[in-house]
Amino acid sequence: MRSIWKGAITFGLVNVPVKLYSATEDHDVPMHQVHDKDGGRIRYQRICEIDGEVVEYSHIQKAYDDGDRTVVLTPDDLSSLPVEQNREIDVVEFVPSDQVDPIMFERSYYLEPDSRSPKAYVLLRQTLEQTDRTAIVKFAIRQRTRLAALRVRGDVLVLQTLLWGDEVREANFKSLNEKVDISDKELKMSSSLVKSFESDFTPGDFEDEYQAQLKKLIEAKLEQGDAIDTQATFGEGGEEEGGEVLDLMEALRRSVEKNRQDRGEGDKAEAPAEPAEEEAPAPPKKRKRA
Repeated sequence: MRSIWKGAITFGLVNVPVKLYSATEDHDVPMHQVHDKDGGRIRYQRICEIDGEVVEYSHIQKAYDDGDRTVVLTPDDLSSLPVEQNREIDVVEFVPSDQVDPIMFERSYYLEPDSRSPKAYVLLRQTLEQTDRTAIVKFAIRQRTRLAALRVRGDVLVLQTLLWGDEVREANFKSLNEKVDISDKELKMSSSLVKSFESDFTPGDFEDEYQAQLKKLIEAKLEQGDAIDTQATFGEGGEEEGGEVLDLMEALRRSVEKNRQDRGEGDKAEAPAEPAEEEAPAPPKKRKRA
């Protein structure tokens, strides 16, 4: 794993240098969009609404619109904010662990000690374990100030970013205010049903069946030769910034012809296979930034 942030946990006069690592990863099969007619890669362009020109990413800035006026915020503006220059995970308070509602959890990160001696790290970990407390902290990452819970998982300290209080909606449903009578017999039967499903939770016992079936489908189509040369979907020059593809139709024609010859179909006319349906448009994945 590669660390994505370095700083220090601070509370009182105690300073614990740490490195931050993403604790989770996406296992979904990566997919992109293509033209159903010829399999050509679909590109997205950033168009300016005023002059209609394609804008390079380096010339795109963030802005805030209050309905009447727009304020443009440059990278220099954002980097000038003092909180964004802070490299500390500042402990605000230690609270009983059961007071942190799981609905507030967002992303999880592992913290690794980043000093010659991990003594301060181990001391903090053991203190949290023995007191059954979770540290509520504030820190800045990726140009955002975050609220987070610092807790123990096995032998490692885990940092879980939290939603702010005003980001959690209230469940105001009128149907929940209606009076409902539950008999002792119904409750007993329901409890018996729950008991019949009792078990210890083991995450490894569960599999994302959709992703597993999707991989099998892809493998089957590859084995059957029902695919287009990947190089053709990018064009002769490969993937270019801005989405420009040169001589795409010619590259596709050659690839389709080669595919037919490999399958022994000669000059039979056959359209390329349609790609798997996607739920929503999504631009091609870019390199992840630290």
